Amino acid sequence: MTSKEAFLALNLLPKIGPVRVRHLLKRFQRPEVILGASSSQLQQVSGVGPEMAGQIQNWEDHIDLEEEKRRMADYEIVALTIDDEAYPPALREIHDPPFLLYCRGKIRPSDSAAIGVVGSRRTTHYGRDQAHKLSFQLARAGFCIVSGLARGIDTAAHEAALAAEGRTVAVLGSGIGNVYPAENQVLADRIAENGAVLSEFPVLCNPDKKSFPLRNRIVAGMSQGLLVVEAPVRSGSLITANQALEQGRTVFAVPGQIDRPTSEGCHRLIRQGAVLVCNAQDVVDELHSDLNSLALDFGPDTKPLPPVSRNLDRSENETAILVALEDRDMTIDDLSEVTELSAGVVSACLLQLEMKCAIKQLPGKYFTKLI
Repeated sequence: MTSKEAFLALNLLPKIGPVRVRHLLKRFQRPEVILGASSSQLQQVSGVGPEMAGQIQNWEDHIDLEEEKRRMADYEIVALTIDDEAYPPALREIHDPPFLLYCRGKIRPSDSAAIGVVGSRRTTHYGRDQAHKLSFQLARAGFCIVSGLARGIDTAAHEAALAAEGRTVAVLGSGIGNVYPAENQVLADRIAENGAVLSEFPVLCNPDKKSFPLRNRIVAGMSQGLLVVEAPVRSGSLITANQALEQGRTVFAVPGQIDRPTSEGCHRLIRQGAVLVCNAQDVVDELHSDLNSLALDFGPDTKPLPPVSRNLDRSENETAILVALEDRDMTIDDLSEVTELSAGVVSACLLQLEMKCAIKQLPGKYFTKLI
């Protein structure tokens, strides 16, 4: 058995984890020696009790290593151990680096110039627009965009990097053969062709509440800095930001409208010392990267929002609609359900609010608040 096969076997065993494997390696040096150790030898390692020792000793009764290798071949996945040259070098520096990564696509040395981009799954038009703009700029500048392939900000970041013909890496909270969310399977395929899709979980592993924080530490650990685009106060993105700080990474945050709950998390990070970001040059300047000498391509000029009307004479129904649009962008049907107004009344109010430059219609017949 090779060391890589032994690492695969350890990764398939439940409840082992990177910290225990690191303790086991400190005692036994090589993964194949771990699998051949006796129960009494294994129990000499911190955190390994009789049950876990028995599971490791009788590993062939608990997993099907050959089947996992066949799945990897089917999905064109390679295994990267921490000693492999292609293993992300920055990831080796964190407290609990994954001892094994499943990789579909290729990691390049240039990907070490990476920026993690994270944010809310339930985004506003503003958040998606900023995530796309900044990720496009950074990818054009030569940074690899690292994110988690989740809905919302993650998706916008990956799509922007691909649009910029740059590099992007998606880190999953599930197995590569079980992409979550399922609607991002096509995006994952495109990323694998132009970058890499990574996971520390077995090929068909389902996501759960524990897998996403584990995924987030890899996003932060691979990156020189972490950019939080849009996040409420209670958000996994803030957990990722804390992980980045613990790993010695620079945290960046994009400010938003002061009355939007979706901006509160970013504003809290800025108050706590995160670097306020208005464009990609802010990130480059802060990192003092070698990429600083590259000309950033900011793409087409961003059209400013229409001037906000100071006419505050709004009807009760218009006010109710604006309150409903505080948290997220909505369709007419959404607004009708939340405000308990008829669709006809909602449509008439939306027209008046658009004339007052208080809202804006988005693609897909969604409406967003501008004031």
